[in-house]
Amino acid sequence: MSAYQWHWGVIFEPVPDTGEFYYQWLLSGLGWTLTTALAAWCIALLVGTLVGVARTVPNRLVSGLATAYVELFRNIPLIVQMFLWFFVLPEFLPAAVGNWVKQDMPLPAFSTAVMALGIYTAARIAEQVRTGILTLSRGQKNAGLAMGLTLWQTYRYVLLPVAFRVITPPLTSEFMNIFKNSAVALVIGLTELTFQMRQITGEYAPANPIEVMTITSVLYLLVAFSANRLMAWLERKTRIPGTIGGGQS
Repeated sequence: MSAYQWHWGVIFEPVPDTGEFYYQWLLSGLGWTLTTALAAWCIALLVGTLVGVARTVPNRLVSGLATAYVELFRNIPLIVQMFLWFFVLPEFLPAAVGNWVKQDMPLPAFSTAVMALGIYTAARIAEQVRTGILTLSRGQKNAGLAMGLTLWQTYRYVLLPVAFRVITPPLTSEFMNIFKNSAVALVIGLTELTFQMRQITGEYAPANPIEVMTITSVLYLLVAFSANRLMAWLERKTRIPGTIGGGQS
């Protein structure tokens, strides 16, 4: 039985009948991965903040609806949510809207992936925001209200600026995860990095799948490490002396 023949230059081989090279497929997939993850992160951070705040307000109806949102989207697997958003939701929309979503919506796989990934991650961020707010002393909220701020102004100017500094470490994990979770979008046809890896190994298999998978893994590692270093820098710049990880005042 012959030993496995390593061929690390596989990604520089030309794709038959296309005029392209396999490394161009990987770079294209990496671009879609970054674009999808960053767009979804913007949605997740905005929605997650609003839902997290809503979970801490004294209105039981508002907090109850926010809790229901978190429990719903956090406990359904992301791959199932992708299928529901892409294949099922259009069937429940008005006929004209549903047909537009299925046939005419620009970049349907990308748009669906961004929305599904953003909404899913928002449920996780909401829990982080809620935890950050609840770790603060009640005196900060009371002080804001005593100064004449409304409840929402107190959240905006007093509670959230401190809470986000406290929850930067867990947000780092979510920021890294959103890049890795974007790989699920391959199930709805988005040509992100994992999709392109499967395309290449399908074209080139069974000769060199290990090399392509290894290179793809390294690309994910570099993206996750870069996200980690960015968030670590942000944490150092925004930490509050005397809090967890903030050092001594």
